[in-house]
Amino acid sequence: MRVSIRWAAHRRMLVVGVILGFLGLAMMTLPLIETWPNKPLDYHVDPAHKKLVHEHVLRVLGGQCRPGNARQSLSARLPPIGQVNQPFLWKDIPLPDELFQHPPPFGFMGLQGEVEDLLKLLPNSDVETPLDKTSDKCRRCVVIGNGGILKGLELGPLIDRFDTIIRLNSGPLREFSVDVGNRTSIRMSYPEGTPLHWIDTDPHTLFVAVVYKSVDISWTSAMINKLSVPLWDRLFFWQKAPHEIPLQPLRFRLLNPGVIRETALDLLKYPTPRPRIWGWDKNVPTIGVSALNLATLLCDEVSLAGFGYSISQQGMPLHYYDHLPISAMQQQNMHDVDRETELLKNLVKEGTVTDLTGGIHCSFCRS
Repeated sequence: MRVSIRWAAHRRMLVVGVILGFLGLAMMTLPLIETWPNKPLDYHVDPAHKKLVHEHVLRVLGGQCRPGNARQSLSARLPPIGQVNQPFLWKDIPLPDELFQHPPPFGFMGLQGEVEDLLKLLPNSDVETPLDKTSDKCRRCVVIGNGGILKGLELGPLIDRFDTIIRLNSGPLREFSVDVGNRTSIRMSYPEGTPLHWIDTDPHTLFVAVVYKSVDISWTSAMINKLSVPLWDRLFFWQKAPHEIPLQPLRFRLLNPGVIRETALDLLKYPTPRPRIWGWDKNVPTIGVSALNLATLLCDEVSLAGFGYSISQQGMPLHYYDHLPISAMQQQNMHDVDRETELLKNLVKEGTVTDLTGGIHCSFCRS
């Protein structure tokens, strides 16, 4: 009996030690962005430049909408077979075998049971939403990045005129609506990136869950069921995640991980994912580039706003909603930002997507 009690005590200590070790590794791998002083930067928007941006966006909104343009153009960069054609997963559509060939975020290897249980909470594929395409409607998407280049441009009313507006992570509205608008068609995020307090008041908003790790599945299930996330799962979040999302189950979607896999392997040409004890290789695309790929599956024409930054605008903040300097981006070590920027620049030059704010490639800027 003493041996059993002693072993139980050692086992508890071992479990605690493993947990503390994982938490320590997680803390060491996090970007140290929050160490920057949160004081206002000396940044001002040139009125002449703002006028050029507004004129450019109005031209985009008033121009001819070409059915299927974005996806057809992007397909030239994709293999002829195996392209993603289903942006979300549905409970009434069988899951393909290739979905389980890679671990998250590129697939659901070893997680088939958990995914099937989650899908039981989601709607069927025939649910009607404002995103549904109609034969007589050519749809324009805009993906709103969180870049500081949006600050002071006052594009909110023009952004709200797009058919589908995709927002990323916790990018806030309200006091920033003059720059980024009020409408939200999709908020695309993962647990740690989701707003701690829900910020979208648009009744048509959909929450698109992105699974980067296995516990993201249980978190999404908890959000749909309005339940607490198990303590054990919360230990694997690298920062605080919200306890609730005040949306009905019909407003939730599960992103097809094929969208991320296609973005990483076919568009960015990253190497095939390989198992690692902790973390990822630097081959995980940002949620912004993944959202662009998603947008080509939902809309005919795709625009970007709030991506990149203009070197001519000195002192620009990293995000439109804070005072972090652009240099804080250098501390992240998960994404290959240079490779993504090169891809986006080429897509803009080719006409696959349009850069509304000129941070990637400014076709309307005065030289």
